[in-house]
Amino acid sequence: MSNVIGIDLGTTNSCVATIENGEAVVITNAEGARTTPSVVAFAKDGGERLVGVTAKRQAVTNPDRTMVSVKRHMGTDWSTGVDDASYTPQEVSAFILQKLKADAEAYLGHDVTKAVITCPAYFTDAQRKATRDAGRIAGLEVLRIINEPTAAALAYGVDKDVDQTILVYDLGGGTFDVSVLEIYDVDGQPQIEVKATAGNNLLGGDDFDELIIEWLLGEFKKSTGIDLSGDSQAMTRLKEAAEKAKIELSGTQQTQISLPFITMRDGSPEHLDMSLARSTFEQLTAGLVEKTMAPTRQAIKDAGMKAGEIDKIILVGGSTRIPAVQEAIEKETGKSPYKGINPDEAVALGAALQAGIIAGDQGVSDVLLLDVTPL
Repeated sequence: MSNVIGIDLGTTNSCVATIENGEAVVITNAEGARTTPSVVAFAKDGGERLVGVTAKRQAVTNPDRTMVSVKRHMGTDWSTGVDDASYTPQEVSAFILQKLKADAEAYLGHDVTKAVITCPAYFTDAQRKATRDAGRIAGLEVLRIINEPTAAALAYGVDKDVDQTILVYDLGGGTFDVSVLEIYDVDGQPQIEVKATAGNNLLGGDDFDELIIEWLLGEFKKSTGIDLSGDSQAMTRLKEAAEKAKIELSGTQQTQISLPFITMRDGSPEHLDMSLARSTFEQLTAGLVEKTMAPTRQAIKDAGMKAGEIDKIILVGGSTRIPAVQEAIEKETGKSPYKGINPDEAVALGAALQAGIIAGDQGVSDVLLLDVTPL
């Protein structure tokens, strides 16, 4: 059993992995899930701190004391107040890391003090330092901060013996990165070299949700004349429903959004009941999908390559399950994406492998990572 862990600290979900018998494995959390929502809340009565799925579940009834998507504020002077205390993004992230650390300790049966944490390739120095600080506050010695696309490439390429060029397209809940990497062998030692990276720190699944929320607000106002945008409880319910609709539309052509008792008018309740077709969703979000293509082209160009020279396309992040995203990347590169890795878990697995390499764990094949830092 390893005493180091790899953590994918995500905008909407986080994941933790470790090394077992030379293989990276995802650690299930106390609730039995393989990923943990990156949500922190303080209960109304007594202010008990909730992290993960318990915090996410009560967000509708307690929106003002629930913190979501704080990763977008990393490295800034943003802070949020609850009761008399104020919390920085590092402190909120540390609460999430503490839970992941506790889940890992419960699984491994011993204390965990060292971790490799990932961050978007396009994070600045200040944002990386904030991520490192969050680890320190959570009681972890951060061995290294590595880029998410690089971690995903490590999870994919650690056992590949064929020289190849891969493109990692990472569209998560709040950030977007694309990297072009080369995997090759030097004197029997595998090397993964990042040739180019590009991205957008403020583009992700949250933005797709926002567009569905705007559409719902507009349609509801058209049919009832009521504007829900000032009602924080209704907005939290809409956000939850929008995320659910987006996920459902990855598998079906149409989804029903039903929110009974969304508001009151003249003492009688109003209900929201609409159907959203995948074609409408794709029209709404076409601009966002196109926004990811410019950095993709840039990364391929910076690597000194043409789209046709890339051997594999690896999709990372839950938002890459959106069919329009997969179609766009396939059209751009002329290749269908590789389906052999789990987009939610690849980054954490790669981080665990890097942690294992640094700690010198038995059975982990040593891979040399050559990365770039975007300035």
